[in-house]
Amino acid sequence: MSRRHDPTHAIDCSDLVIDRAGHGSPTRAVDGVTFSLSPGGLICVAGPTGSGKSSLVLALAGSTDPSVRIVGGSAHVCGVNVRRPGRKHRVLTYRTGFVPQGAGADLPPRLTVQEVIAEPILARERRVNTKALSIRVATLLDELHLPLGTAAKFPYELSAGMRQRVAIARSFVLEPRVLIADEILANLDLEVRPVVFDAITRRRKELGMGALLVTNDADFIRELNAETLMLRGGHVVARGVGKDLLWAPNAEADSQP
Repeated sequence: MSRRHDPTHAIDCSDLVIDRAGHGSPTRAVDGVTFSLSPGGLICVAGPTGSGKSSLVLALAGSTDPSVRIVGGSAHVCGVNVRRPGRKHRVLTYRTGFVPQGAGADLPPRLTVQEVIAEPILARERRVNTKALSIRVATLLDELHLPLGTAAKFPYELSAGMRQRVAIARSFVLEPRVLIADEILANLDLEVRPVVFDAITRRRKELGMGALLVTNDADFIRELNAETLMLRGGHVVARGVGKDLLWAPNAEADSQP
């Protein structure tokens, strides 16, 4: 029996089950995952390829990808039932900053960087103070160490690392209550990673933003001192902070070569 949803959590999952459709019959991508993320909290999701990490964050972010479907359990993000969001789907997308896998490579090619970052606001509000919006975009570019002139460029004119930072800036533009990101460090040089780390940490401390980050980067997890969920085969096989992972029965033995 599922436990009751706690409305104070940024993310609250109980026995969550997700199917992923492919060329054949659907496969069980996530099977019985339970965890909660408090406002300002941080959880990193790690695990091998095919463990269900991307399916989990796609579902929690309210992705409209038809291949991802919640079929059991419950999940609430910022108070919205992501299994049956209905009209609140728009609320979910406003309250959640989402950086999907490959976000930098998938930026809209015909929009300038200014338009890419501003799009979530322009899609939400009919009347926008263009000067204030430009200042907000410029502030985000500066925070993520991107040159101010980047705003007028198109994605194809930028390096892969710069495009990834544009995707991160876009996820921040609505000052989300929770950040959900899949491999947020993809294509970022080592000297830029602390910039992203600081941007996330500042929002957690000042705005109470929760963060759910998919990453197998052990150094990044250690630097963040993050709680970690280790997935394998759609199940949580271990959880804990740093090296102090508590393994599920038989899971640690199964993980050995």
